[in-house]
Amino acid sequence: MNIVNKFSLFNVPKYISSRLKRYSSHFVYHPEQISNEIGKTTKKNMYQAINSALDLVLNKDPNSVVFGEDVGFGGVFRCTMGLRDRYGKDRVFNTPLCEQGIVGFGIGLAVAGTTAIAEIQFADYMYPAFDQLVNEAAKYRYRSGNLFDCGKLTVRTPCSAVGHGALYHSQSPESFYAHSPGLKIVMPRSAYKSKGLLLSCVRDPNPCIFFEPKIMYRIAVDEVPDDDYELPLGKADVLVKGRDITLIGWGTQVHVLLEVAEMAQKEYGISCEIIDLVTILPWDKQTVTNSVKKTGRAIVSHEAPLTGGFGAEITASIQEECFLHLESPIRRVTGYDTPFPHVFEPFYLPNKWKCLQAIKELVNY
Repeated sequence: MNIVNKFSLFNVPKYISSRLKRYSSHFVYHPEQISNEIGKTTKKNMYQAINSALDLVLNKDPNSVVFGEDVGFGGVFRCTMGLRDRYGKDRVFNTPLCEQGIVGFGIGLAVAGTTAIAEIQFADYMYPAFDQLVNEAAKYRYRSGNLFDCGKLTVRTPCSAVGHGALYHSQSPESFYAHSPGLKIVMPRSAYKSKGLLLSCVRDPNPCIFFEPKIMYRIAVDEVPDDDYELPLGKADVLVKGRDITLIGWGTQVHVLLEVAEMAQKEYGISCEIIDLVTILPWDKQTVTNSVKKTGRAIVSHEAPLTGGFGAEITASIQEECFLHLESPIRRVTGYDTPFPHVFEPFYLPNKWKCLQAIKELVNY
């Protein structure tokens, strides 16, 4: 019997149907369109692209180290797989389960001139290191009058929804750290972007937090250049040109917005401009405001809760810069002001249907 027909959602009991739906992804991945002039490429998913970036750093910079919980055997998501065998346990090594210790140790290494790449196993567990990040790493250069800095520190951490992570393995805490001048905060949308942006973070003269949407570790597959390449920090990407409304997101949510834009065009003839913010701090205000001045409408969408989310900063800036160009209020489509749920995750996420409804309401305002 055809297994697809046997387990069709229309032929199975409701409780099984709901379980099958729950574990399906809430977005469709849109692969990167890579230029043919970029050189030799290999098809890689996001964790392989990150592994490739770390491999390049360790190979080219003998003063670089990678450390964190379980990174020695490859990490829970396999991003550091094979690196300890290649570069030795003195350069790729496990740490105790102590996030403040991991980041504090990384700050010390970076101040002493070592290229320090720390992994926090889940962004949800980075809060014990909050003081080290916002009071030490972010302020080290400022408080020493530029005599010392820890710009060689990069902190990698998986974030956001994964389908079954619940409250302690699904959070998107980027807005907490965006309130700390001195840090750079990045969240890639794809395998291609993750390699180039991670290499830029490692080589940037400021401490960086690199958020990796973990649901895309295996879903995101691109043709990724084999060679070393860097992508700019602080520069947003306009992925789709449009005339009626601007949709702004980052990380996984970019793919939700890309699908929504296709639906809006097909069903309602609404032309959406899609912007991937790429860098949360510093964010590309110029690209966003130029777009909204053209379209007259804007939606900012992210998985983090509504109150205090980074979307609030973006909408406030749009209101200040684009007020006379606006045709409707600015809308945020986000997670709810609740802990991240388990079985109710599909209802919590700012999915394509919520975004499409917001588009319709703003265009018809």
